[in-house]
Amino acid sequence: MSFDTAHLVAFAAAIVAGFVRGFTGFGSALIFMPLASAAFSPQLAAPVLLVTDFVMGIPLVVSALREVRWRTVLPAAIGAIITTPLGAHALAHGDPLILRWAISAIVLALLLLLVSGWRYHGEPRPVPSLGVGATAGFLGGFGQVSGPPVVAYWISGPDPTAIIRANLLCFFAVISLSSLAAYVWNGLYTGEVVDLFLVLAPGYAIALLIGAKVFRRTAGAAYRPFVYVVIAIAALTSMPLFDGVLR
Repeated sequence: MSFDTAHLVAFAAAIVAGFVRGFTGFGSALIFMPLASAAFSPQLAAPVLLVTDFVMGIPLVVSALREVRWRTVLPAAIGAIITTPLGAHALAHGDPLILRWAISAIVLALLLLLVSGWRYHGEPRPVPSLGVGATAGFLGGFGQVSGPPVVAYWISGPDPTAIIRANLLCFFAVISLSSLAAYVWNGLYTGEVVDLFLVLAPGYAIALLIGAKVFRRTAGAAYRPFVYVVIAIAALTSMPLFDGVLR
């Protein structure tokens, strides 16, 4: 894949990922990570997405503070903080090709979890929340794909959609801070990360705000089929198997 094509692929992925993140509160990594990892490398894609998503998502997090229920978020956040460094270590020291296969496989597995319709029914409890958060933390540190376990756990609970979305936004803010520290510790932030961030951030930010505005206008109307198809396309087309075609 040429230099220009690589940046074009990453920019397009950032726009779609930003819109989905703004609308649903999650899902950006499931779209961005496979494609950006194919265009560059997982070790570059993950820290770029982390800083882009965190910085550009601050307005969404601030607005979510009015509705978040911390008694639901905190146990999962504690579990995530514990395991995020383990995932970050695996990312920093893994072979890029193996990491790409792993990220594509994990994204597809998490997509199957979402598509299956399995949901945890009932009030989230501290111990299960800690375990779900720990799983999400490792996946977040490894490839910024922490969303699906928490979504499957929370989405069928007693809280309305707006509160679930607020809980997700605040949980991801906490896990992002943990990932940021772990990535810095593992030396993943370089000048190349800053350069790519400056290229992708404007498109991601605009798409994020548009997605959030669409959410407010539709009150969370059905969006899952569209998001699932986009995630599947991103994961499948970015597999190393297709490098001869796409690169």
